[in-house]
Amino acid sequence: MIPMKNRIVYTFICYANGNNMTTVKIKFRASLVEEKEGALYYQVIHKRSVRRINTGYRILSEEWDGTSSRICLPERGSIRYDRLVVIERRVLEDFGRIKNIIAELERRQEDFTADQVVELFRSEDEERGFLAFARTLIKQLRNIGKERTADSYTSAVNSFDRFIGDEVDVSLDLIQSDLMVGYETYLKMCGVCPNSSSFYMRNLRAIYNRAVEKGLTNPRNPFKHVYTGIGKTVKRSVSLKVIRQIRDMDLGHTPELDYARDLFMFSFYTRGMSFVDMAYLKKSDLRNGILVYRRHKTNQQLFVRWEQPMQDIVDKYDTAESPYLLPIIRNNEKDPRSQYKNALHLLNRKLKVIGQRLELPVALTTYVARHTWASVAQSKNVSISVISEAMGHDSESTTRIYLASLDKSQVDKANKLILGLL
Repeated sequence: MIPMKNRIVYTFICYANGNNMTTVKIKFRASLVEEKEGALYYQVIHKRSVRRINTGYRILSEEWDGTSSRICLPERGSIRYDRLVVIERRVLEDFGRIKNIIAELERRQEDFTADQVVELFRSEDEERGFLAFARTLIKQLRNIGKERTADSYTSAVNSFDRFIGDEVDVSLDLIQSDLMVGYETYLKMCGVCPNSSSFYMRNLRAIYNRAVEKGLTNPRNPFKHVYTGIGKTVKRSVSLKVIRQIRDMDLGHTPELDYARDLFMFSFYTRGMSFVDMAYLKKSDLRNGILVYRRHKTNQQLFVRWEQPMQDIVDKYDTAESPYLLPIIRNNEKDPRSQYKNALHLLNRKLKVIGQRLELPVALTTYVARHTWASVAQSKNVSISVISEAMGHDSESTTRIYLASLDKSQVDKANKLILGLL
């Protein structure tokens, strides 16, 4: 335990303007979930007005002495010791800041409110919180057009925010190993698969590293005890027989399912084109019987020979007023990206219904079309260097290496072979 003379005094009283007393105390609110950390907060009382400042500091119930309103430190060297010492140090710094705020308010004006104390403290605290820093970074990424990275960071930050709860932030100094291990445990309890958990961890680590680069916190390697690898994805392909069944389903009486089926088949026809690339295809991308486009994910330029089944789908929909080849981004006045994301969500919901009708063993999504093309090609002895086991390699970087060296005529020949099997 830290000697009492070196411990933090958790309550202080300031006298402003004679009789107007301001009291600041630290309080602890235990979690309703057993064995989960509770929250520390500051209580500011001025002129009988009581306000709360959420700190983002979280401790276990057994780490709080309610009688003396103090943090109870464990033995030095224990897994929680360093974290609690940091919290104590930050509380001391916070109390110093609040004292200075009150002194400055007293110097500047005759009267002030508890709300002003809280507001000034929070405005000073904005850059110290991990979530606040992350959201500022995400906004900056969107401003420079890095939408995919911003989306990935947003997904991870929202998940971490749900874990933190209570609408509080976490100090950058408190992003430590034990917190991330607790977050990983939370994800497992929520049924999140290891690859998704790793996705969140890798993105949070990237955000944390940005904060370290800016000098906002010291490097501590808080992700060293959580999984950040990439496991092999379970294959999600269907047989060519199922592709024929999907193609031949009578869905004329359900336009939404018919539309979903058409886009699924278009992806298959175009060598498993990803949905984002389909959404942004322009009519101008189709020239002299060749569809030329760049993958959004890799910026790699691809060439696809235009085949009749592709044209049949395009002819089925009226896009006369749109520059886009397919009816995915429909409104020229609205944000294309939000339209694409909404369309993808709706499309996968409808594909799931189609899959259920066919009693498929896998959930039908746009990804299934992409993976199935590669699987069928492989089963027909098409060279792996041609189809690049994109959906079967351990990493997509390996896939890109294969795709980068392909003879485009071989790819088109392989695609014509597969379409001829239907």
